[in-house]
Amino acid sequence: MEYLSNYWWLILIIISIVILISKSLNNLKKTNNIKEFIDDNAVIIDVRSESEFNSGNLVGSVNVPLKDLMYRVNEFEKEKKYITVCTVGMRAESAKKFFKKRGYQVVNGGRWSNLKDLRNNT
Repeated sequence: MEYLSNYWWLILIIISIVILISKSLNNLKKTNNIKEFIDDNAVIIDVRSESEFNSGNLVGSVNVPLKDLMYRVNEFEKEKKYITVCTVGMRAESAKKFFKKRGYQVVNGGRWSNLKDLRNNT
C-alpha cells in the first residue's frame, strides 16, 4: 500500500496514457469506417445552413440544413450509404442519429473540411 501512495503520480500517468491510446484507436476506427463509405461512393450530406454551405463545401455534397432534415428525409434512398458533415461534427452527429433511426447506412464525417482532405487522399 505504501508503494501506491508513493507512486500515485506514476499510476495517474499510466492511466492517462491508456486513455489517450484508446481514444486514438477509436479515431482510427472511425476514419477507416469513413474511408470505406467514401470508397463505396457514399452521398455526402452537409447539414450546415445554406449560408455556411455557400461559404465553402465539398464538391458533389448535398446541402440539407439540419432544421430541414425531417422534411427532406424522403429524398434519400435507404439502399445508398451516407456521410453527414457540418462545421464541427455535432450537427452531423444529430443527423447521423436521425438517419440511423430510420434504417439508413450512415456515418458522421465530422468537419466537412477534414472530410475534404480525407477524400482527396483515397
